[in-house]
Amino acid sequence: MVTLVACLLADGIWFYLGRYRGNHVLGFLCRMSLEPDSCIRRTQNVFSKYGAKGIVVAKFVPGFSTMAPPLAGMSGMRFGSFLITDGAGSLLYGVCFFGVGFLFNNQIEQINSAISHIGGSALTLIIGLAALYIGFKYWRRQRLLRELRIARITVPELREKQSAGEDMVILDLRSTLEFESDRSVILGAVRLSVDEVDHRHHEIPRDRDVVLYCSCPNEVTSARVALLLRRKGINRVRPLLGGIDAWRAHDYPLEVLQK
Repeated sequence: MVTLVACLLADGIWFYLGRYRGNHVLGFLCRMSLEPDSCIRRTQNVFSKYGAKGIVVAKFVPGFSTMAPPLAGMSGMRFGSFLITDGAGSLLYGVCFFGVGFLFNNQIEQINSAISHIGGSALTLIIGLAALYIGFKYWRRQRLLRELRIARITVPELREKQSAGEDMVILDLRSTLEFESDRSVILGAVRLSVDEVDHRHHEIPRDRDVVLYCSCPNEVTSARVALLLRRKGINRVRPLLGGIDAWRAHDYPLEVLQK
């Protein structure tokens, strides 16, 4: 019962943060998570496939459980429906883990005995492996950003090119849930989800600058899509430094895309 109440309380807070501060919450998660952009996209795909049941599924997948409540809030899901679904998922999650502990009690005791016998060496090894994993993820992310750092375009540079009348392609790569919660895009931008890029890249001109932007402060999604497009032969591609939040901060013009 304590586990259930704790899960509902925490998830309820994240739900309302997603409902009323969705983009800011996702920006915060982008800063905190090792793989925020892909995690948000995968969680969104779970919602698309399973609907409200996706909240139950998300409970059992690391990373998804953090993203699911704010994304549910952003999607416009009713709070009562969320509580029922999230409560069922939390209860099932707790029962499963208690069940695993009960069924494999002897094996767990053997593992604990072995760790106790080894002493501090086992704890040091676990901490070391965790540090290596986090370090590898961080290094891979930074390498990805470095590969496109020189090619990035700043918000003032993009606005200057627009004012000069340069013929460019600007692509909005935000997730569907983010876009539906705020349909404002940079002036002249075209909506294209990350999942559509691979099979619609032939629609993107090769003879013009292509500017990509997302909502993650580290523009990781834009960087990955830029690398993908370069492999498809589109070389004049530039991620927007700071994404749409940086554009808003400069109070540059936006337009609302209609359904």
